[in-house]
Amino acid sequence: MFLCAGASSFLHFLFRIHLMAGRVPVDSDRDTVAKEMEAVFVQNLKYAADILSKEGITGLIEPINTRITDPRYFLDSPHQASAILEKVGKPNMKLQMDIFHWQIMDGNLTQNIQKYIPIIGHVQIAQVPGRNEPDSAGELSYSYLFDTLENIGYQGYIGCEYKPQGSTDEGLGWIKEYWTHRNSKGCRDTRVKPERSFFYFSPAVAF
Repeated sequence: MFLCAGASSFLHFLFRIHLMAGRVPVDSDRDTVAKEMEAVFVQNLKYAADILSKEGITGLIEPINTRITDPRYFLDSPHQASAILEKVGKPNMKLQMDIFHWQIMDGNLTQNIQKYIPIIGHVQIAQVPGRNEPDSAGELSYSYLFDTLENIGYQGYIGCEYKPQGSTDEGLGWIKEYWTHRNSKGCRDTRVKPERSFFYFSPAVAF
């Protein structure tokens, strides 16, 4: 994870786009419309995948929690998303893992990361439940989760999709602390020297 391969690596990760799943219609029962909504979503993803592949773009689908953030959002668990991606069957369609949403809906993060790492195309982070910096008070140990991602072989970006408690600069202070922690253990990726290993962050507006 966090491997720097120069500008080509940076550009590679720019060619990814989040494809929204839509919301359950107002006054509709989720279970009643689920089958129809899934069929339409799968069809749309297949269509989008074919178009995106011509431009070298990867599509991402993201489960969003329905307990706090958006009760009507159709796609709300990694298990549901994985099943949909299997039906789509396109190599340029991947799973966007927002750890904030996964923790709220399912927990079991270690097992879920290990299970779904082959189809994860991007990772986003925020503390639970406040959706603030990773080192703020909350349920999650991000040092452990980052180590888990790195040890399992994730080499993509980490999107900082959280609300800073203070200024943006103050909200990024935890990165130095984590990097010191990581370097104190030595670089576990034998393919690169420690000085060539980088943690990429892409600040994003929280959804």
